[in-house]
Amino acid sequence: MSGGAGRKGVEGIAELRSALKCRIGMAIATARGKAEINVTPMIDVLLVLIIIFVVITPLAPTGLRALVPQPAPPERDDQPQRTDIVVTVGKNDLVLINGQRIQLSQLPVRLARIFQTRGDDVIFIAGDKDLEFRRIADVIDLANGAGLRRVALMTDRVD
Repeated sequence: MSGGAGRKGVEGIAELRSALKCRIGMAIATARGKAEINVTPMIDVLLVLIIIFVVITPLAPTGLRALVPQPAPPERDDQPQRTDIVVTVGKNDLVLINGQRIQLSQLPVRLARIFQTRGDDVIFIAGDKDLEFRRIADVIDLANGAGLRRVALMTDRVD
């Protein structure tokens, strides 16, 4: 009895193994006793992901357009050296253009004449540290009236 019961148990295990092979066989293909994973669905998913990333990624790069700094042209000796125009405003209605004293009322005419021949339109304004800013603002307004749109303020104390 024990021999027959043992035989049935071994056959039952063999049937169970064959049943498990059938169920596992759907996901794993067997060839010559080797188990291989079916990678076709994984390749399909990867191809879909690649297509999505290619479509989402912009074709042309976008960003800020920037001008690359160009080297300064070589200075020639025949060109006159340009100096910066500095208007100094001091106490007691003292106004100087590059060290030459002028009247405040003559400032727009003088600046217009100076910058008529120059290519740039920047002016530097320096003032005494004890001076009210209203006086500097008046000089800025006069410079704007003369056609100068770029005004730079100098922060160092002018003696």
